[in-house]
Amino acid sequence: MAKSTPQEQLFDRLGLVFDAQLLELALTHRSFAYESGGLPTNERLEFLGDSVLGVVVTDALYHRYPDLPEGNLAKLRSAVVSARALAVQARRLGLGEFIRLGRGEETTGGRDKSSILADTFEAVLGAVYLDLGIEVSRELILRLLDEQLAEAAELGAGLDWKTSLQELTAEFGIGVPTYAIEESGPDHAKRFEAQVVLANKHYGHGTGSNKKEAEQQAAASAYAELKAERNIEDQRTAQDSNSSE
Repeated sequence: MAKSTPQEQLFDRLGLVFDAQLLELALTHRSFAYESGGLPTNERLEFLGDSVLGVVVTDALYHRYPDLPEGNLAKLRSAVVSARALAVQARRLGLGEFIRLGRGEETTGGRDKSSILADTFEAVLGAVYLDLGIEVSRELILRLLDEQLAEAAELGAGLDWKTSLQELTAEFGIGVPTYAIEESGPDHAKRFEAQVVLANKHYGHGTGSNKKEAEQQAAASAYAELKAERNIEDQRTAQDSNSSE
């Protein structure tokens, strides 16, 4: 029995077959294209796939949650199509093992970088759309992201930690959060570290391959810290009140 090719393995995981040349292009990261003498990259397909993904997810959320206002729908969509969420799905597919990477990205763990995984996932969706059309693309997206779509409405503050943190600090009357950012590493493998700054005090800590990811993690951590601080203060106030009676 002949061993299946990498493309056949990925087709099997996706549950459909489409143009093999488009798939190869969707898997071609710019680092590989550059080192190979300037081959076409997957960036145009990524751009297309991002748009297809946005339309399908927006339509699904609109019909699944008919009572939610526009602002809440926008937060849900952001959570479902975020780089972090798409990278999770890409890892479930094992997409990293199929990406065509240059030596630099290969040696710095590019196959598991959330940004590369998310971009490649979108490029694959773009390839599916070009070859098989919007309805097949819709079926694939909803099948792959059904869990994220179902969970999004339960995330609450986690839909957008930076916005939720700002709402919390406004409620507590402690000012608007800013972010202290430090970066390290070479240009092709940057790492960012972020902390929330409130009234000259630092809260939380986040890391990521870009500023946005690091800030979101720092905001989530700071949100938890502030909630814990306020709970302790409330308990002390209640104890003082009880002792004075």
